[in-house]
Amino acid sequence: MPAGPAGGREREILTAIVETFIASGEPVGSRTLARSSREGLSAATIRNVMADLADAGYLEQPHASAGRVPTAEAYRYYVEQLSGEVHLSHENQSIIQDTLTGVTDVAEFMERTSHVLSLISHSVGVTVATSGSRNALEHVYFSRLGDQKVLAVVVTRSGVVRDRVLRLDIPQSDLDLAARYINENFRGWTMDDMRAELARRLEQERSEYDRLMKSIEQLYKQGALASTDDTQAVFVEGAANLIANQVTGEEDRQRLQDMLRTLEEKEKVVKLLSAYLDTRQEAVRVVIGLDQALPSMQNFVLIGAPARVGGEVMGSLAVIGPTRLDYQHTMSAVSYIARLFDKLLNESE
Repeated sequence: MPAGPAGGREREILTAIVETFIASGEPVGSRTLARSSREGLSAATIRNVMADLADAGYLEQPHASAGRVPTAEAYRYYVEQLSGEVHLSHENQSIIQDTLTGVTDVAEFMERTSHVLSLISHSVGVTVATSGSRNALEHVYFSRLGDQKVLAVVVTRSGVVRDRVLRLDIPQSDLDLAARYINENFRGWTMDDMRAELARRLEQERSEYDRLMKSIEQLYKQGALASTDDTQAVFVEGAANLIANQVTGEEDRQRLQDMLRTLEEKEKVVKLLSAYLDTRQEAVRVVIGLDQALPSMQNFVLIGAPARVGGEVMGSLAVIGPTRLDYQHTMSAVSYIARLFDKLLNESE
């Protein structure tokens, strides 16, 4: 990876090229830059600098065009210079607050966030609501649906609701007893701790609560109380933005098709966000080129952050789009929503 443009003039011209290309989508020529140069640089001087930047791996020349476009390294350099300079407009703050204020459920917050991120970024908004192994149980509910069918509902204190239909033949009276036992003994326990303790009691207390524990054992083995880690809610919105604004040629169309196929698969979306968003990170992360996790995402960028409530990670939120993206605008929106998530969900508790 290049160390960065050597001088102030090179840095200024590279920044101007990136911002001009983001705004126009057209290869940037020296004459265009000369007209807006604050130093009054000539087109010839700018051409020489652009040649040096191209040699250093920051610019490339598409086809027979006289202009240059930024490479992935140029975008990475540009994003590094934005650190500490990200601000959100009052208009976008209002849009986000109007969309999210009053939401108390994690999944609903994430669903609305995917929408507002796609709206603001003009790209794809992606969110994943995860329960996390540290999520505390609020209550369980079991209902007999008919012969050989039981509905099991698990609600956590963060607002995540997980339901599952099980193939079991247990009377409703026994289901009510099992739910009462679990709610009275395990409300407030983390899902993993509850499962571990239930497994212990199933071994040690079988004779004392034979009928009750037999019902609980059947529910347990069928996954009624499984950790909600494997039931992540994934929300993706805004693919139409790319179709409308980003597709210019056959190569772009193929890349878009590959991306859309990837985003249709829940497991791949979770894999993508998990690969690039560290739950320990505090700041928004920008990743340019996602092919390390998924080869089909080579030419796309991810701007994302973990979503926390009181220090506990409850999911992830991100924008996925082409490298020609308004980075500052999008980084500010992701950062603002991540902070708002913690504030609103803490208040609801």
